[in-house]
Amino acid sequence: MAYFGNHSNLPLPEGVQELVELAIDLRWSWNHAADSLWRKLAPDTWHLTHNAWTVLQSTSQSTLNRALADPDFRHRLDELLAAKRQSAIAQTWFDRTHGDSGLSCVAYFSMEYMLSEALPIYSGGLGNVAGDQLKAASDLGVPVVAVGLLYQQGYFRQVIDHEGWQQTLFPYNEPGQLPIMPVRRADGEWLRLEVKLPGYSIWLRSWQVQVGRRRLYLLDTNDPANPPTYRGITSSLYGGWHELRLRQEMVLGIGGWRLLHALGLRPEVCHLNEGHAAFAVLERAAQFMEETGQPFDVALAATRVGNLFTTHTAVPAGFDRFEPKLIAQFLGRYTERLRISLHDLLALGRANPQDESEPFNMGYLAVRGSGAINGVSALHGRVSRHLFEPLFRRWPTPEVPIGHVTNGVHMPSWDSPTSDALWTRACGKDRFRGTECDAAKSFGSVSDAELWEARCTSRKALIDFARIRLGRQLALAGEPMETVHQASTLLDPDALTLGFARRFATYKRPDLLLHDEGRLLRLLDNTQHPVQFIIAGKAHPYDDAARRMIHHWIDFIRGRARNRIIFLSDYDMLLAERLVQGVDLWINTPRRPWEASGTSGMKVLVNGGLNLSELDGWWAEAFTPDVGWAIGDGKEHGEDPLWDEHEAQQVYECLEQRVIPEFYDRDAAGVPKRWINRVRQSMTKLAPLFSADRTVREYTENYYLPAATAVRARTADNGRRAAELVGWQNDLRRKWHALGFGQVCWSTTRGCHHVEADVHLGDVDPHSIRVEVYADAAAGKCSVRRRAEPVCMKGGSATQRYAADMPADRETAQYTLRILPDHADMLLPLEMPHIRWQR
Repeated sequence: MAYFGNHSNLPLPEGVQELVELAIDLRWSWNHAADSLWRKLAPDTWHLTHNAWTVLQSTSQSTLNRALADPDFRHRLDELLAAKRQSAIAQTWFDRTHGDSGLSCVAYFSMEYMLSEALPIYSGGLGNVAGDQLKAASDLGVPVVAVGLLYQQGYFRQVIDHEGWQQTLFPYNEPGQLPIMPVRRADGEWLRLEVKLPGYSIWLRSWQVQVGRRRLYLLDTNDPANPPTYRGITSSLYGGWHELRLRQEMVLGIGGWRLLHALGLRPEVCHLNEGHAAFAVLERAAQFMEETGQPFDVALAATRVGNLFTTHTAVPAGFDRFEPKLIAQFLGRYTERLRISLHDLLALGRANPQDESEPFNMGYLAVRGSGAINGVSALHGRVSRHLFEPLFRRWPTPEVPIGHVTNGVHMPSWDSPTSDALWTRACGKDRFRGTECDAAKSFGSVSDAELWEARCTSRKALIDFARIRLGRQLALAGEPMETVHQASTLLDPDALTLGFARRFATYKRPDLLLHDEGRLLRLLDNTQHPVQFIIAGKAHPYDDAARRMIHHWIDFIRGRARNRIIFLSDYDMLLAERLVQGVDLWINTPRRPWEASGTSGMKVLVNGGLNLSELDGWWAEAFTPDVGWAIGDGKEHGEDPLWDEHEAQQVYECLEQRVIPEFYDRDAAGVPKRWINRVRQSMTKLAPLFSADRTVREYTENYYLPAATAVRARTADNGRRAAELVGWQNDLRRKWHALGFGQVCWSTTRGCHHVEADVHLGDVDPHSIRVEVYADAAAGKCSVRRRAEPVCMKGGSATQRYAADMPADRETAQYTLRILPDHADMLLPLEMPHIRWQR
């Protein structure tokens, strides 16, 4: 069926165009109403891939003709098209609540997107977040347009060899087989962009992906006009060396913003999903410079308030850093566009702008180019404030300007048909989408027996899937046919089924359960209360320690636990979907606080799976004793092997004494009442809270809308207010050195401390600063900051006396005074991290 591939302009036969319209829209990946059509066209292909576009691409014309001649098939097709088109114009949450806000476009940049196995341009958690939030934006009607890269190979595919070692494959992403279309100009010409680099230009091709109401634009460099070396810039996700990574991030950030401009889009908000796309803040400022004639510092001040930076990194090494000579090589010419020096450009990515040897940090550039920064869980927000302390020297860590929005997952993408039916009956089809839904009350109509039956049905479906996939995996690895056939009898559809699947990395401790192999085997060999594991995960090809962890598990399974544990290779979106739908318990064992958020455990919530996890990331917020189990003590212990051993014992003990007994404690009807009550609490309390719909609503109301208002104000009148602010900042910076404290006097009466302090102003306008009294959090008390008010001038205009009253529940020695810049338009300390302390 190549004639309806994404390059063809040939007219399509009657009925085929309607099928293309359904299949090209990735809405089918979470709205399963059309599944019966694809299953009828190609049952085997659909069963293996669950990919509507692949089904349509591989179906013969004769098969299509027969299906379209079937009145029932054609009637169902017409119904689905009508529903799709109606959905596109239906009123949404955003229309109802913020339709008059003036927010017209949010540009969302990410290095990867996990939308469907039909479009393999993701590796893991970052892409999961991006894909799920884009789907939620579609459901909610939030005006998001996404930008990413189209990789020729995507992330690697995993094979386990005869010796149990991970091997990597890189299959080619043939654009004609992907649910994408070229972006074309009004005259039909393919939209291609030119990005000039030293001595040559890179040509970028543009593609579009329909994701319900929203659109994802992808750029790639595999253009015949490019030299062979540069055609490979978008060859693979996170592949290659630093030079290749820098080029990819230039294409994403600079090329991505230029693409939006070429499409006639003028986003008020630019959302950076990690620092990879931080060059977009420079290109946005450059375009404002061209439009207004303003210098770079004014353009950055005008546009940065419309930029949001979401960091997912939990360790300093997680940020992309590039040597100065590499930045000079590839961005030296770009400084001419910005009309700044190379030194000034490098300073944007350095903690110490004067250190010529310091690498250029993309996270630092994102902070200095944004008006707001957030982590992806409450704990990660705290961790991130420590990570970015170098940019806010002398500021208390709690005041480093980084908030948090806890991640969520797009529940319709991860729920099983059985779970979907339960939720629909209890709460309706539009649950989680901004409508009020008291899940706990609504689920009262679902009996314990029905919940247990749903769990059993989903578990059995997972076991059936796992057996088939394992058999295929073993056959492809060249295992004897006897071993292949044995896969069809492995695992028990009635046994407690534990899931452990994620990227293999040392900080995730995927081998924690192997600390005491004998104790683990005793758990598995209990015939009265059987337990089984399904494990999956990839290790980065260059991470030898993680590869050894996979080998350790394979060796353990083959030698001692073949009947109770299986390792399913090539962990992808389809496998993740089946696992989270069927497992009874999801186990997660990262070292706190290195799991920024984690989303895998959120996906089991909607399906009635439970969590046993480290108190890290999202689980540190979600856990209560009635919804699951936790390990750890809520503190950080670094890489202490003794603590790893202690937490391994915690996992064994929790399984032995709590999880397993509760699962097998059945009533007369065979229902585990305590287990099902926990399932009910987890589903109704946590699924709505950790939905991507909640996350996107939070981003919209707490970040997008304020950012849009701020950027409109700063860019009005060719950036007049931004220019005034920059002038004010430059003047204060020149005079800041003169500020200091003179005499400070404390007195205490009637349970209140009174302080008076002399502040030497020099030439500083007293209206440009504010004086505060501050105390750190201590002994269970929160930190305190209170503005001191001017009392009188001393010695002409050079010294101002300030006074304040403070609570006497602390000693005066615990208080200190400080001087801060003060401007109504300025984001403090983000835009001016100056601070002067009394001591």
